Amino acid sequence: MNILDILGAAIGLVYVFSEYRASRWFWPSSLLMAAFYAVINFRIGWYANTGICVYNFVMSVYGLLVWRGVVESGKRKAESGERPIGSCPARYWPWLILATAALTVAFRFVLALLGETTMPWLDGAVAALGIVGMWMLAQKYWQQWLFWLVSEPLLVYIYLSTGYPASAAMYAVYEVFCIMGIIRWRKLRIEN
Repeated sequence: MNILDILGAAIGLVYVFSEYRASRWFWPSSLLMAAFYAVINFRIGWYANTGICVYNFVMSVYGLLVWRGVVESGKRKAESGERPIGSCPARYWPWLILATAALTVAFRFVLALLGETTMPWLDGAVAALGIVGMWMLAQKYWQQWLFWLVSEPLLVYIYLSTGYPASAAMYAVYEVFCIMGIIRWRKLRIEN
């Protein structure tokens, strides 16, 4: 274990707990986590996920603005002025699934051409799930947890196989938070 792995995992635990609570303070921890994991992923040669960390950094700024109501897309605001948790419209699902599949294939081929990643399909799939999941999170859809539910076990495997056990443990904890997050966010959605 190295210090970067331990610090990244600690920030990640703050991140997922804040996300679970649907706290706007989630976004600053998301920015910090994206920066840490961009470095970690680059060091282990997971270039698609390094790019996703950069994407997550940008989406964290966007998500903060959406959640605070600065960027409005037709969603009503809660009394606090913050966007309430919503449900992803059914008409989006075919597009989200198609986007995830297409991005997985595209990342796989680009990564295979670069020849530097050891598992281009896995790296591509996790990157694709992260892109779509982060977009859904920025929209504050409760179903965003489903994308993380699929990607977290893959990330546990990635980090265990590359010598980052603290990060692997963090993603194992995330899997538990995914289940709890689905229950909590869905309940909060129903209450809105």
